[in-house]
Amino acid sequence: MYYNACMKVTKSEYEALLETIRRHDEKYYEQAKPEITDYEYDQLLKELEAIEQDHPEWVVADSPTRTLGDAPTAGFKQVKHKHPMLSLSNTYSEEEVKGFIDRIHKLTGNEKSPLSCELKMDGVAVGITYINGRLKSGVTRGNGKVGDDITANVRKIASLPKELKGSDIPERLELRGEIFIPKKTFLALNTEREENGEEGWANPRNAAAGSLKLLDSEESGRRGLDIVLYNVAEETSGKLKKQSDTREFLKQFDLPVFAKEHVAVCHTEQEVMEFAHQIEKVRDDFPFEIDGIVIKLDQLSEHKFIGSTGKCPRWATAYKFAPEQAVTVVKEITTQVGRTGVITPVAELEPVLLAGSTIARATLHNQDEVKRKDIRAQDTVIIEKGGDVIPKVVRVDLSKRPDGSVAWEMDTHCPICGTPVERVPGQVAVRCPNRDTCGGQHLRRINFFVAKNAMDIDTLGEKIVAKLVEKGIIANFADIYAIRREDLEGLEGFKDKSINNLLDNIEKSKDVPLARLVFALGIPFVGTQTAELLAQEFGTLEALMEAPFEQFVTIEGVGPKVAESLVEFFATPRNQEEIKTLLERGVRPQKAEKVAASDHPFAGKTFVLTGTLEELTRSEATHLIKERGGKVSGSVSKKTDYVLAGEAAGAKYDKAQKLGVKILSEEEFKKAL
Repeated sequence: MYYNACMKVTKSEYEALLETIRRHDEKYYEQAKPEITDYEYDQLLKELEAIEQDHPEWVVADSPTRTLGDAPTAGFKQVKHKHPMLSLSNTYSEEEVKGFIDRIHKLTGNEKSPLSCELKMDGVAVGITYINGRLKSGVTRGNGKVGDDITANVRKIASLPKELKGSDIPERLELRGEIFIPKKTFLALNTEREENGEEGWANPRNAAAGSLKLLDSEESGRRGLDIVLYNVAEETSGKLKKQSDTREFLKQFDLPVFAKEHVAVCHTEQEVMEFAHQIEKVRDDFPFEIDGIVIKLDQLSEHKFIGSTGKCPRWATAYKFAPEQAVTVVKEITTQVGRTGVITPVAELEPVLLAGSTIARATLHNQDEVKRKDIRAQDTVIIEKGGDVIPKVVRVDLSKRPDGSVAWEMDTHCPICGTPVERVPGQVAVRCPNRDTCGGQHLRRINFFVAKNAMDIDTLGEKIVAKLVEKGIIANFADIYAIRREDLEGLEGFKDKSINNLLDNIEKSKDVPLARLVFALGIPFVGTQTAELLAQEFGTLEALMEAPFEQFVTIEGVGPKVAESLVEFFATPRNQEEIKTLLERGVRPQKAEKVAASDHPFAGKTFVLTGTLEELTRSEATHLIKERGGKVSGSVSKKTDYVLAGEAAGAKYDKAQKLGVKILSEEEFKKAL
């Protein structure tokens, strides 16, 4: 706490603190690019609360202590919550937890009022509504009263049923939950973004928030979003009486909920804190981010009686774990080269124990990040695991900066091959443009090519690849398929058995699904799901390589950026030559099933989908159209034959009307099938 009642604070200092918090709100909610940790933000907010308590005459109506900061997102329909979606008050103090429990017992008049405890997910709060067992809507918290309608994106979450199973399903079921990105998925997405020259997300929560605010629901669906539901705002059956019964109540409908061991009923402060400490010990083991526990009054009938402030319910609070941090010294800042030539600065640290592991390196992401935090060699820094996932430098302790310290500058030449670097306009990344002979890029691309979800040559690990590149045995993908026994004999670590295993695995990898080969080529912006789409659409590698830009953008889920990347990749002579050599050396991509055209009225017709469909997902509707020989495009033009319009259809619907394109309702579409 920075402020206490003994301190004198001027109104101008209060107003300056207001503006600081508002700026951080904008960075967090609207840009998904926080500049400070949640802990640091919470301390600023608590300082503001303390000042406002001592100076109520200064308090403004839109103070961050009274309002939520999540602004509407352009392009999304705004929806009013039937039941307000409030935030939680929070604390890092056991003393304040005791104060909360004492207030609950005083308000209920019962010192034995049970409390329900559960994990506090660090994701994106969302309201989910089912009507007669069917998924009706998904809405962000927004300002608590109105949020963004993200139904189309929510429908892409595989773990969330579109229709409820079980008996006695309530006519209306309005739920609260948290959408998140698992840690492993986050790491893979961030790696892909940085290799493509895009700015990485600060943590999984920001990745989830950014993914939910995509107007392209197909792209949102490829981000690996997941959800857990933990609260019931309304259920018309009237059967749910306790918060602690919520898990089993929702589980009977096959809805995603917490594991049994992640919820508890407590009666005293001691029991609550025992549960909190137990969870804190294993927080690193969770596949998703948590940042504490939530404590709620268990009896649901008492929630309405106790009520809420304008921002938070009085019947619940969050006890947040302080971030695990460590102090160490940056020995030097080095750079590494990725498979696409992106050069990333890395802090080489004095080894330090953090969250159960020894940390000796921390990525600094890009030169803009280093300059913003002003990180230098020999600086004393505070590090933490970003969302318990990757180590990051939080800030520099400037009081310990040595004399003569010099600001870090990005390399002007590639640290591997010495080629002058380039900064691509519109990107944060600095690249080595020498794709042909840069050993650093070769190494990373080959490692990517042989990975499990690519060509899956599991005996060709990073150390072996590095050794083969160093010895000049391989320099590109195709060289792998020219490796001979005599190339390996005599190399350190290679015996008859290991040589046989490697050569056998290389031979087996030649028969590869087309989608895996397309992914393995490392085409910028083409992930595993896009590779699957392309394989199904074109069937053969030859057809894919010959396709023009116009054909790529007609594929649902392939936007202009991906289409440009594909055209450029396959038009580059060195890529053409490498693919040709791969095929000559025996790589046999298995032909993907291509949906055949039919004599159905949809055959040869172009559809555009807009809005939220009641019974079909967009993927299902797209499959049905293609199954009958039709095509699906992302934009309406004079060449569009039909627009399939669901609820909340927007600009595409309006454009179709102006152009006179035939608009089908979901019911008309199903009849036409």
